Amino acid sequence: MNTNSNNTMKAMPIFLAFLCMGFGDVVGPMVSLAKETFQLSTFMAQLLPLMGFIMFGLLSVPMGLFQDRKGKKFLLTLGLLVAFIGLVIPIFNGMYGPIVQFDPTSNAKFYIILLAILFLGAGATILQVSGNPIMRDVSPEGKYSSNLSFGQTVKAVGSSLGFLIPAFVAKPLGLDWTVLFPIYAVLILLAYLWVKSTKIEEKKDINSNPATFKSCFSLLSNPYILMMVMAIFLYVGAEVSMSSGVPLLVSEKYGIDLKELGLVLSWGLFFFPIFIGRLIGGFILRYLQPKVFLVSTVIISLIGIVMMFLGSQALAFVGIVLVGLGFANIFPLVFSITIDKMPERSNEISGLMISAIVGGALIPPVFGFVADHTNILVGFLVPAACLIYILFVSLTHKKTA
Repeated sequence: MNTNSNNTMKAMPIFLAFLCMGFGDVVGPMVSLAKETFQLSTFMAQLLPLMGFIMFGLLSVPMGLFQDRKGKKFLLTLGLLVAFIGLVIPIFNGMYGPIVQFDPTSNAKFYIILLAILFLGAGATILQVSGNPIMRDVSPEGKYSSNLSFGQTVKAVGSSLGFLIPAFVAKPLGLDWTVLFPIYAVLILLAYLWVKSTKIEEKKDINSNPATFKSCFSLLSNPYILMMVMAIFLYVGAEVSMSSGVPLLVSEKYGIDLKELGLVLSWGLFFFPIFIGRLIGGFILRYLQPKVFLVSTVIISLIGIVMMFLGSQALAFVGIVLVGLGFANIFPLVFSITIDKMPERSNEISGLMISAIVGGALIPPVFGFVADHTNILVGFLVPAACLIYILFVSLTHKKTA
């Protein structure tokens, strides 16, 4: 009883770290906010996801190898510290809440935010690498899966704050959306101090071989692994394109003011269905095979995108909800199906999968380019194309697995 209680207390700061992990997703709503504030093109605004998610491609595998030497708690606190640095950069440059009229002819403040997002993305990458395995160390016997699932739900709450804080905190207090920076900074500092002061006994599998650069990237010569890693790459790119594009669609096509209602509406249409989908996904998988669920959830997402093109605002909004529900479980399904295929190479596969999150950096600028040269709605053909590939992968796996 005392052991379980002790483990529960040790898990609390890790759950707070998962909340902070979700702050990296602020690049979604921040695209529309920065676009409006700095009068940017859609392509320029989409540089925000590029800065945030490029770090997943650059840091995931090296940080996994570094973690083997220094430990998971060390890496977790390092991730929180790096993210904190990213958040104080704009604060020291006058962006911390009070409404300031930015000079649209100068991009200096925008570049400062790009630098801040680069650090925040690096911190989120390190937190992803260390957060999932360290949850095992603080979980009672048999509770790791449930704690990890709950941790991902907590992360979704952190992701939602980028939509909710500007509407429910900044606007009523007469503040700007940049109030996100000090609020996030305080929460991350609290998580850092709590994790740092918590004694965690890290479990090590003495029978597993440590992953290396060579062992990770040699797996890409396996066509199946390459196909599944590309599925993660395209899925994350599609999700970030949707999360950043929905507020722009709500504002530009349907004329709903972002600061009045647009961000909250966008959260309710896309992120809240993702949150609900993750909650119910575990129950569905008790009765449905993962490969069948993957096919079903991708089809639901594609139906949702088709509905966005039918010309009706109501149908478009219902379609966005369906996309959110469909997106909720694609990442964990692709991840777990691949690990189950080659469990003896789980370390290397995990490193490659986390690296593939770099799709969130490279796909949104394509979305922005298409939107700038056509219109915002046509831009959603980019995530649709990503989903068509994932559907092909899921159907291929269903036939060959």
